[in-house]
Amino acid sequence: MRWLLAALGLAGAAAVAIGVYLFYSAPQRALRAAIAYERHAAGLERRELVLPDGLRYVYLEGGRGAPLLLLHGFGANKDNFVRVAKYLTPHYRVIAPDHIGFGESSHPAKADYAPRAQAERLHVFARQLGLSRLHLGGNSMGGHIALTYAARYPKEVESLWLLNAAGVWSAPPSELRRRAAQTGDNPLTIENEDEFAALVSMVTARPLMIPRPILDVLAQERIRNFALEERIARQLAADSVEERIRGLAVPSLIVWGAEDRVLHPGSAGILQMLLIRSEVIVMRNVGHLPMIEEPEASALDYLRFRAGLPPSESAR
Repeated sequence: MRWLLAALGLAGAAAVAIGVYLFYSAPQRALRAAIAYERHAAGLERRELVLPDGLRYVYLEGGRGAPLLLLHGFGANKDNFVRVAKYLTPHYRVIAPDHIGFGESSHPAKADYAPRAQAERLHVFARQLGLSRLHLGGNSMGGHIALTYAARYPKEVESLWLLNAAGVWSAPPSELRRRAAQTGDNPLTIENEDEFAALVSMVTARPLMIPRPILDVLAQERIRNFALEERIARQLAADSVEERIRGLAVPSLIVWGAEDRVLHPGSAGILQMLLIRSEVIVMRNVGHLPMIEEPEASALDYLRFRAGLPPSESAR
């Protein structure tokens, strides 16, 4: 309950009554209100852009300064970055799209969803926004795509912010990968509300305290997208980023939650060896989503990293 009351800026007995009503009688309204509040607090606005091939991106944008493109992970959406964006929009022009296949963006059933195809689409997206050079950040699958983008367009990427990035398949198996190997099922793809609740409890080190009615609303998009996400997951699993990025000289901040159960924290050291201008931060008591679990600390680490870049890379 504190999650939504804090988001709405409510207090006192009346707020509790309103919160209870929203959670259990109108969870969709409660969720929409919380999302709208967090976007407003971060200085982000929802926008749309259609590519020449007809695919539609829906994205959040706000702030001024050097462009920072933030890429969400598998099964997630653009709003995964609103909490951390609150600390970034005073400094940068923050852009957070829904990937094609996720969120409000287009969901073509037969498209190529491999990281290279997604990176190429994002390059067209960036060019349509007038971005010839940019800073890139990504969580999980978003990190996989960000690395692929940087390898494909190294002269256009000023820096990388990699938050528990996927694609390092030589790393030790995580709890999730071990479970998938034992059962033959992918815990990241969702067929019902209980599976979604179990996944949410796995991706963070500490419970997010999201009321179950809100979780059930959030689960519906994942359930509807199950078949497509199964297909996307297979394409991701078949794609290792390691040889693609070996020796890449883009300045990179690698961040990992020490309690990540989805991707083994040992991945961070492998990335550091492959990226010749990289540093690693391991965050205690954090799981797979540093930008949600510790948004302020994540942002401060990133601001410090950016401040340490050469002027030509930090200012553009």
